[in-house]
Amino acid sequence: MTTLKFHLRACSVVDSDLLSLVGSGTLIETFAGILDGSDLLAHCQKNNSPAAFTKYLSAPTTRAFFAEAEPGDAPVGYILLCEPDLPVDLLPADYELRRIYLFHRFHGTGIGRALMNQAVEATREMGRRRLLLGVNCVNFAAISFYEKAGFKKVGERQFIVGATACKDDIMALTL
Repeated sequence: MTTLKFHLRACSVVDSDLLSLVGSGTLIETFAGILDGSDLLAHCQKNNSPAAFTKYLSAPTTRAFFAEAEPGDAPVGYILLCEPDLPVDLLPADYELRRIYLFHRFHGTGIGRALMNQAVEATREMGRRRLLLGVNCVNFAAISFYEKAGFKKVGERQFIVGATACKDDIMALTL
C-alpha cells in the first residue's frame, strides 16, 4: 500500500480563487443530497466566493491553510480560522475554526488530523486559549472527529440555507 504524502501550506489573499473552488467542492460533496441543490449552489456562490475569501483573508487575525497532496500540490482540504461569530458567551481569548473541510477520498489518511493540529497550533500562536467551531448536528462522523480531538458541546445555533432550516452544535476545545 502506498502512503499518501501531503503537506500543509499557509494561504494568503492570492489564494482566494483556489479557496473558493476547494471550499465549494468540499461543501457540495458534504451536503449534496442533504440540502436542496439550488440552495446549496446559491450558498456556495455567496459564502465561498473569491470575494468572500478575500474579505476573510484581509482581516489581520484570519489564518487559512491548504492540505496539498504530493506530488503535484493539488489542494485536497483546507481550514479557515478567524474571530468568532457564534451565539455563545465568548471570551476574549476565543478563536473560531470557521471551516475545516477535506475531500471524502482523503478521509482516514491523517490529513484531517494534520489540519486540526494546524488549527490548534495557529490558535496558540494567536495567543488564544479556546478554539470554537460549529458542526451540523447530524454530521455524526465530524462530531466524533471533534470529540476525539477534545472538543465539547457548548451550545447550538440555527440558520437557514435557502428553504432549509439547519442546526449546528457549537463545540469548544480549551487549550
